[in-house]
Amino acid sequence: MWITAQRVFYAGLLGAAAERALGGHGVYVSPTGAPLSIRIGGGARQSGELLVVPPQVPHQVTTEHRLVLNLLVEAESVDPSRLPPFMQHCGPVDAPAFVRRVREAHARLLEASVSGSFEGFEFDALFFDEPLAPRTLDTRIRAVVDRINADPAAPTSAEECAAAVRLSFSRFLHLFKQETGVTFRAFRAWKRARSLLCHVRQAASLTDIALDTGYPDSTHFSHSIRQVYGLRPSDILAGSRRLAVHQ
Repeated sequence: MWITAQRVFYAGLLGAAAERALGGHGVYVSPTGAPLSIRIGGGARQSGELLVVPPQVPHQVTTEHRLVLNLLVEAESVDPSRLPPFMQHCGPVDAPAFVRRVREAHARLLEASVSGSFEGFEFDALFFDEPLAPRTLDTRIRAVVDRINADPAAPTSAEECAAAVRLSFSRFLHLFKQETGVTFRAFRAWKRARSLLCHVRQAASLTDIALDTGYPDSTHFSHSIRQVYGLRPSDILAGSRRLAVHQ
């Protein structure tokens, strides 16, 4: 797994995930050519080698071959109207050139993983052939977004953020959703859940990881993680025992 500030690439077990709702633009690629299956919001199952899911859309992905290649692009980092055409859909997409590119990128990263470093690789260039167009945010909202990204575990409240950027509470909440496309609460919850990915190889108890990632207790931690990933934290950690994590 390769984790950067605004991107994630995961190659490994999909697991028996229930419905999930991720906070970024999700892209699933079959590593073998065998179709992946997706159910969006409880609808009918669809299948394909490439699946695309916009942020915060509930979905369930399954595969008979257990493995998946998964890209995640943070929503606030890219202009949704200027994403590659295949990423402006929801569900199976026909983009064979991109599928080949992801598989080739995976092979290159596997070789680099032996050295223990992905230094020299640029995420967007590797997977998309060029930088994805950035999203322009109001400077006050950008300051709040950067604050949460810098420390997702911090007990940052909307009231504190509104005061810090000199906006009324109601105006701040409205502007935040207008600029980012999600509520402040949903954004903060996603960033906290995303930070778990940096802890999956830690030799620590679930309670310690919960506290390190900003959750008040293991019960709240487990419930929140299952809502986001469709898996229990214990299952995520168990499935990551042989995973190489690069940050």
